[in-house]
Amino acid sequence: MIKKIMFVWGVLLGTVNADPSIPEQIRVPAGNKPVLSAHAKGDQIYQCSVDNNKYFWKIQAPDARLYDAQGQIVGNHYAGPIWEYKEGSRVVGRVVNKADIAPETSISWLLVEVIEHKGNGLFSNVKYINRVNTHGGLPPLSGCDANHLGSEKRVPYTADYIFYAN
Repeated sequence: MIKKIMFVWGVLLGTVNADPSIPEQIRVPAGNKPVLSAHAKGDQIYQCSVDNNKYFWKIQAPDARLYDAQGQIVGNHYAGPIWEYKEGSRVVGRVVNKADIAPETSISWLLVEVIEHKGNGLFSNVKYINRVNTHGGLPPLSGCDANHLGSEKRVPYTADYIFYAN
């Protein structure tokens, strides 16, 4: 009976703690606190490229809308990479590290460091961004060859972005 109770307790604990944790390699430095969590829905844009006679889909840019918890659009995410909040503040980032959580089905989770700010508003003090809970967005598996060189393909993706300031 005690083993059965312990098993049920373990299952309940697993259910309570089912939220995905952020892997250590993409955690923001201590002292940074979340200022916004936004759900992104859009596309990853790829271009057919060639290197040493090998054709491949090269990432060009994201093109996504950012949504708040009520499903309202609060911003955009596009080439740069740039994240822009609805009141006009925006940040440019550079990838610091990544975690491949489900590489066969989804783009990587990321730690992004903000390298440029523009405008006054919510993003004015953002220092880091996490991209987590990704779905889709991987490069196409076919269709890139000499006949399609330079062509672009959009691949749908979703992700959650967490913006941090100190």
